[in-house]
Amino acid sequence: MNRTLDRLGRFAATHPWRAFAVWIVIAVAVFGVAGAVGGQTQEDWDVPAAPAQHGIDLLREHLPQSGNTSAQVVVHDDGPLAASELTALTDRLSALDHVIAVSQPRMSADGDTALLTVQYDVPVTHRDVYGHAEPLEQAIEPTRDAGVQVVLGGELPSTAGSAMKGTGEIIGIVVALLILLLMFRSVVAAGLPIVVAVSGLAIGTAGITILCGVMSVSPFAPTVATMVGLGVGIDYALLMLARALEYRRAGYSVVDAAAAANVTAGRSVVLAGTTVLVSLLGLRLSGLATFGAFGFATAITVVAVMVTALLLVPAIFRLTARWIEPRAVRRARRSSVEPGESLGEPGSRRDERQGSRWAERVARKPLPWLIGAATVMVLLAAPVLDMRTWPGSGGDEVPGSALRQSYDLIADEYGPGANTPYLFVAERDVVSGRQVDQLIAKLAARDDLVNVSPAVVSPDGEIALVTAESVLRDNDERVAAQIADLRAELPDGVDLAGSSVMFSDIVDILAERIWLVIGFVVGISVLLLMVMFRSVVIPLKAAAMNLLSVLAAYGVLTAVFQWGWGLQLLGLDHALPVSSWLPILMFAILFGLSMDYEVFLLSRIREDYVRTGDARGSVARGLSSTSRVITSAALIMVAVFLGFVTEEGVVIKMIGFGMAVAIFLDATLVRMVLVPATMSLLGERNWWLPAWLDRVLPKLQVEAPEPAPVVAPAGVVGGRELEPVG
Repeated sequence: MNRTLDRLGRFAATHPWRAFAVWIVIAVAVFGVAGAVGGQTQEDWDVPAAPAQHGIDLLREHLPQSGNTSAQVVVHDDGPLAASELTALTDRLSALDHVIAVSQPRMSADGDTALLTVQYDVPVTHRDVYGHAEPLEQAIEPTRDAGVQVVLGGELPSTAGSAMKGTGEIIGIVVALLILLLMFRSVVAAGLPIVVAVSGLAIGTAGITILCGVMSVSPFAPTVATMVGLGVGIDYALLMLARALEYRRAGYSVVDAAAAANVTAGRSVVLAGTTVLVSLLGLRLSGLATFGAFGFATAITVVAVMVTALLLVPAIFRLTARWIEPRAVRRARRSSVEPGESLGEPGSRRDERQGSRWAERVARKPLPWLIGAATVMVLLAAPVLDMRTWPGSGGDEVPGSALRQSYDLIADEYGPGANTPYLFVAERDVVSGRQVDQLIAKLAARDDLVNVSPAVVSPDGEIALVTAESVLRDNDERVAAQIADLRAELPDGVDLAGSSVMFSDIVDILAERIWLVIGFVVGISVLLLMVMFRSVVIPLKAAAMNLLSVLAAYGVLTAVFQWGWGLQLLGLDHALPVSSWLPILMFAILFGLSMDYEVFLLSRIREDYVRTGDARGSVARGLSSTSRVITSAALIMVAVFLGFVTEEGVVIKMIGFGMAVAIFLDATLVRMVLVPATMSLLGERNWWLPAWLDRVLPKLQVEAPEPAPVVAPAGVVGGRELEPVG
């Protein structure tokens, strides 16, 4: 790996325009394939392991208008609605492609609201219908032009709508640029990580388009991939740039500095990126196809930004070497003054002294620091014991959004359960045995159900459908118990389906599968760290601390969203359950991202330990040399994630907020306190590895080879800085 990275860095720095040409060829190839075989995002809500899936499959086969996707059209006015307007709207909706039926308007008691259900002949995941949110909007526009309020809700609009507006990405980039400007005090240096990250993100986005052509990819997957790719792309480029500047100040030529940075920081980027990819692969074990797509989409983006950083950072560093450092630093270099003595750029002696003093303070009394930081983390994680998850509800969307307006109108005019009715699917034996009437009578006798419908028998007589509405909202904490009670009372041959039922089944599946995902991700990550750092203690400690930071993030999420602490600051007006998509998704992503900083820090500690053999001193020196870079990188990633809190989707808000909290805690309490405290307590035991295990594990060189310095430090001859040559 070291030889490969050295050759790559030296090639890119010696021949920067050729490196750009290679990147352009890769980009053109990826975009070309994306244009030829790429597709659009679409959900895949089929969950074979869910009990509700059987009823849905029966409906699709025998009663397509009830088993496939649908949309709700809510028409509301201040006074009674005109029948002619509703008829014209129904005609326009019926003329849409794949629409198999439009229900008769269901009028509210006061006559000012009508509910129409548009039923399609294919599932929401079907490519021909997935983009039909826009035709729906066009069909209702004439009614809106007449001064009547019309909003869309239901499965198709909520699933096929845009996942993000793009403001989160822009905010993240702007804030990251400001942080980099403060850190480097150079516009060129601040812009380099942004350019590299956005370039890699472009290829990653094209790669996701290719993925959409071969499998169903959730509309939210590119958003999450962008969130992660932008954050790690800036971090990876920042780490490599900071290390290249260190070598430059140490007296290496531009080319040698770039090559050395590729070997040291670049190796950390490869190893850190690998841990992220391993974590994302764990999503395949969740039992939901949509999670697998999340993992693949994010992995494609991570690979794209990682390769881009390894190729373009040395090239841009070479081309901008004259301007990449602040003007004062360049003047100090020409006058042979040590810039690190007076300036605070990354890696300067002043920064190292500050980091060293902090590390020594923690090392002198590691136990109190360890107990204090661990106590804070445990307290933050405590609310997770009260966490309740649910996939989502239209009633939890941002106030003023179309989905929220639709949900509230339906709930107010027709009852809380009208948004997500229960579907009771009776098979042939029940239908032929005339037990359907008994089922209807039993359902009508329940005080927690209303509006039990007559049976609708399929044309082939194979199934009958009975619908009923709950008196509870679809995200009420009593819904799961209600569904379990209904299933317990149903006779053989009757399935319970519907969106609330499927959501409840998904919650149960994810609650079971999360332990499998955690076991896989932690196990493989520990093994990788064991290979990297030749230690048993280091990987186990890293896994424990990463788990603690993830739990703390879960706890803060619960307190903010479920308990409502400061929720209004995020644009929401009431407390809501934590999305059931989050625990597994956040764990896989955060565990990998947390390992990024672990690898960055431990690589420097390991390099120092191999060179000096000083177990305790290497911790202080490793922390002092990386503290500012890791802190700045973490701040950038926090800013990127918080930028996505401004998006309209509640799930995106939760993911952005939760990951920002986790990264902040990981880069502060974990990296700056828990890691140095525990490593100071353990001393030489940090690097313990049984001899038999050392023989079994593959060898991976962690310490960096020293590149040959130039004869004249930094290319200074006669007080004038020369253009560096290969």
